[in-house]
Amino acid sequence: MSKMQMSKLRRLTLAAGCLAAAFAVSPASAQDTYRLGISAGLTGYAATVDRAWSDAVQLAAEAVNSRGGVLGRKLQVIVEDNRSEPQEAVTVYRKMISSDQVNVFTSGCVSAGNFAAAGLVVRAQIPMVLCSILPQQPDHVKWAFTTIPPPRFEVETRLKYLQDRTQIKKIGVLHDPTPYANLQKQAAEKAAPQFGLEIVGIEQYKQDDADLSVQISKMHAAGARAILKIGLGGTTLTAAKNIKQLGLDMLMLTSLEDIAVFRPVAEVLGDKFFFVASPSQVYDALPDSALKKEITAFLGPWRAKYQDRDPNWAGRGWDAVMLTVKAVEAAKSFEGPKVRDALESISGWQGTTGIYNFSPENHQGITENPLFLAQIKDGQVVLAQ
Repeated sequence: MSKMQMSKLRRLTLAAGCLAAAFAVSPASAQDTYRLGISAGLTGYAATVDRAWSDAVQLAAEAVNSRGGVLGRKLQVIVEDNRSEPQEAVTVYRKMISSDQVNVFTSGCVSAGNFAAAGLVVRAQIPMVLCSILPQQPDHVKWAFTTIPPPRFEVETRLKYLQDRTQIKKIGVLHDPTPYANLQKQAAEKAAPQFGLEIVGIEQYKQDDADLSVQISKMHAAGARAILKIGLGGTTLTAAKNIKQLGLDMLMLTSLEDIAVFRPVAEVLGDKFFFVASPSQVYDALPDSALKKEITAFLGPWRAKYQDRDPNWAGRGWDAVMLTVKAVEAAKSFEGPKVRDALESISGWQGTTGIYNFSPENHQGITENPLFLAQIKDGQVVLAQ
């Protein structure tokens, strides 16, 4: 080989090396995002709330990215449908950990699914900021934080109304089998006597039940004149229709839910239907405050994109992203353990649902009851009087 040929070969080799180096850098630049993974029930019984949560997480990520991201990285949201099933949640969590290499989970409201996958997440040392209740094992709780108030707050809001505004003394509890619903049921059993109320019947149903008249009739026969209905989805309308069809003079007071689910229920039961509402759902009735200011900051982009769609679960998704960003900034790091530690130190932070006070002993940040009891009258959400 001549000197000229050798020189040309060296130049080609060098060029190829530079090109390979350039391609080697590309995956690294693709890593310059902070990836938020969502396991959500986009189908199944949790679809209404988890779609709102997921959409708001993505909306919040867009808001953060529009101001430059966090510590120089843009947020990337990865969503997987767990079909509202715990085993499916394990599958999608595993996929997001191994294939998508998510940095933090901002997952939806299917508590059983988050529980089932918690071991995987803990082993990967990835923090979770959830729409559901916390896992039950202490080593799993260490890595999990929730944006929802304690379940007893939903129960106490309803019991207080019955005590203060009605003459009802006997009530029934109608609940689904989910972990969150069971916690509310237990809270009701414990708290009812404190509000001068007696639970005369506790009945469970399945999320796909098409008729609840047997359970409702049993509670009414035992003397219940109000039902605490605990659980998400279409069974709330089913229960309302059964009460109406049976001709029963009973109030129904339900859990937090999307207003779209409640509107047809209000058409069936009228002024005998009440529901627990978050601050964002009664926004117009709120006085000027730090809470209303935070809700306003969220509602602007939410309404611009989704008009009058219910903001309740969406606001919590927004909070999950903003809490995560605050933790990353405080930690000055994207590393899971450091972000986890920073989340644990967030206190006095105003969100759209309430003030978050996390600590090493408390990963359920909202410690004061921010909830209201509401009704729908003339198509509008109003505070219960």
